[in-house]
Amino acid sequence: MGRGRRIEQWQQLGPPFSFKTTAGKGTGVAALAGMFIGEYTFKVDSKGRVSIPALFRRELEEGDPEAAVTKRPRLVIVYGADTQKMLQVHSFAGFQKLAAAINARPYSDPNRTLLQRFVLNKAHPTEIDPDGRLVLPAQLRERFQLTGDAYFAGMGETFEIWNPETFAAVDQARLEKLMATMGADFDPLSLLNGE
Repeated sequence: MGRGRRIEQWQQLGPPFSFKTTAGKGTGVAALAGMFIGEYTFKVDSKGRVSIPALFRRELEEGDPEAAVTKRPRLVIVYGADTQKMLQVHSFAGFQKLAAAINARPYSDPNRTLLQRFVLNKAHPTEIDPDGRLVLPAQLRERFQLTGDAYFAGMGETFEIWNPETFAAVDQARLEKLMATMGADFDPLSLLNGE
């Protein structure tokens, strides 16, 4: 239960490269400076505990200045609007930055109220336990159908936790729409050029 099943064939071999720790203490896998990448699937136990991928834990440790002392990195889960289909997870520092950006908007800005309602109001601060697990509250497990497996999707500054079947259905629909618009030979990296 403590080890996740990796999804893609290239991931079965592990990362194609390793990262030196920032402190220079060995050659272990270290944080990628605010980058949650990759995809993983882990079991959710009957108490709602789910292991966090090791690379994600390193990022969460880097994103919490107190983690070195407490050994329990803090994070914030945003469950958002009723139409949201997954949990969006922020490092502690990342969420502080996001909250500051929301609160810096003028009081007269209607988007400030929407952001407060769907981000700040719909957020659950928590921490990772000493075994590297996250405890998902029962109401979130029920709402997002996280009772068997949980699919972790690295999204750069954040990561998402999905019901695997929901993710597969949403991802397939997005892919079909993209292929219909961009063509079957579409190269995702072309988006970097503004194409």
